[in-house]
Amino acid sequence: MYRIAFAVLFAPAAVVAEVLDFESADLGSAPAGWTISMTHDGGPPRWEVQNDAAAAGGPKVFAQLSTDRTSERFPLAIYDGARLSDGEIRVKFKPISGRVDQAAGLVWRYTDENNYYIVRANALENNVVLYKVEDGKRTPLSPLGQRGEYGVEHTVPSERWSTLGVAFKGSSFTVLFDGEELFQVEDSTFSAPGRVGLWTKADSVTHFDDFEIVNE
Repeated sequence: MYRIAFAVLFAPAAVVAEVLDFESADLGSAPAGWTISMTHDGGPPRWEVQNDAAAAGGPKVFAQLSTDRTSERFPLAIYDGARLSDGEIRVKFKPISGRVDQAAGLVWRYTDENNYYIVRANALENNVVLYKVEDGKRTPLSPLGQRGEYGVEHTVPSERWSTLGVAFKGSSFTVLFDGEELFQVEDSTFSAPGRVGLWTKADSVTHFDDFEIVNE
């Protein structure tokens, strides 16, 4: 289920990362070592390992398959094998379908389903936005130097693989898309180590692969 890896953005030298590629996981269920949860109400999430012949790292991917259209419904898959305060995470993702949303997100400093940071890319809105979820309330955090702005506009293709990433050190967060730095955010709401994971919204059916984790 693991491979080796890449240089972390904030590190002075290359760092060996943990890469979860799901190739050894069983089809039709969530892989071992993951906790499935959800923020807010709606039908239960459905996270399963599926085959995707277009996946670059091998045919198996981790997918959120529920199509419940409840708007403020956020399925979560949280990795139990890492707790970090500072580091970097990246994931390859492919939006498959969704009429309300076609979203893919990365979660870090996760305490529980109501308290964490999340950055998400949306193929219907063609933007990338970073939020904090505090006591269940999701609040967008504006890019540094752009007070009041709602993330950044950026093409997020449907039915095609892209890579979303975030590097986090103290109160500083740097968001990347396909390796390009998009924007930075400053926030100090959550500073303690927490788990990391994957996120979707509403009826987003999304495939994920090669989840990369660096713990500084």
